Amino acid sequence: MTSLFKQSELYDLIQKVEEGKRLDFEDGVRLMKSRDILALGYMANLIREQKNGNKTYFIVNRHINHTNVCTNLCHFCAYGVKKEDPQAFTLSLEDIEKAALEATQEGVSEIHILGGLNPDLPFEYYLEMLQRVKRILPQACIQAFTAVEVDYFTQITGFSVKEVLQKLMAAGLDSLPGGGAEVFAPRVRAKICEKKVSGQRWLEIQETAHSLGMRTNATMLYGHVETAEERIDHLLQLRDLQDRTHGFLTFIPMPFYPKNTKLEGQLGVESTTGFEDLKMLAVSRILLDNFDHIKSFWIMLGPKLAQVSLAFGVDDLDGTVVEERIIHSAGAQTSQVMSKRALITMIQKAGRDAVERDTLYRVLKTN
Repeated sequence: MTSLFKQSELYDLIQKVEEGKRLDFEDGVRLMKSRDILALGYMANLIREQKNGNKTYFIVNRHINHTNVCTNLCHFCAYGVKKEDPQAFTLSLEDIEKAALEATQEGVSEIHILGGLNPDLPFEYYLEMLQRVKRILPQACIQAFTAVEVDYFTQITGFSVKEVLQKLMAAGLDSLPGGGAEVFAPRVRAKICEKKVSGQRWLEIQETAHSLGMRTNATMLYGHVETAEERIDHLLQLRDLQDRTHGFLTFIPMPFYPKNTKLEGQLGVESTTGFEDLKMLAVSRILLDNFDHIKSFWIMLGPKLAQVSLAFGVDDLDGTVVEERIIHSAGAQTSQVMSKRALITMIQKAGRDAVERDTLYRVLKTN
């Protein structure tokens, strides 16, 4: 196949990928700045096939966003509000219990819980939340609380990161989602989320979770003020941590939605294109050679582009989701739910074998 790309500016990198050689920072920047999307897709798809064959994973899951009240109010976020805002809400533990009971009827195997940093909620609220959900769904994986939320829990309790995680795990937490990573570069964080934990703190919390035997996800929020170089630096910092801990399961590149955010209308900040989204997914698959999975989050990309991404290194489409609020606050036009049958059909029509993950832990034990 290499001969088909002899005229490509990326020909030497294609050869390195075919030989199983690891690409460095300069190689990554070349990939990110290239417009040869077919060469990028070829390399990414080659790695995907080596790691996962023809399989594409999905999960039957349910999102619970328990509060939109937040002290950070990041510039890129359309979800968080002050507690006095008329749109502010906080779910009671009974509300969360009701959502978990509904999920039993949907056959979910993963509950995904995220929310703002609400100053009125004590740490005990989160512990009881986990306990109630786990009682109702004992076999489901609870993936909850970003590294940003974990850091916040250390602030309101005085516990160390390790102590906070141990208490959350004892209450039922199985895994941390990858949110809050954004882009690690301090320059970027100063512009879009100056109150949020640093990139290094995010990595530190993830490393601590891995040391406790927890597998977690990683993300990048791209398409705002970051440069190609800053994207690659972010990916390589994740790769370095994965070399040490092998604790990440999946990487999810997330395109920025500017609508209703403080960045909306600023010069140069617009929604990403499908071309850029496919490139980001492909480059992620090529550089993150020690990650098992690359996820295309259909609720952000839209089902059609997510389906195409299966030819650009992606082997995971997330799941049924149900009632996602955060991305939709920023203008996502996708549905908030996709049926299991629709996911399977989308995967099979792309020529892939649809594989349902029953729980995150079972995937971890077999990969």
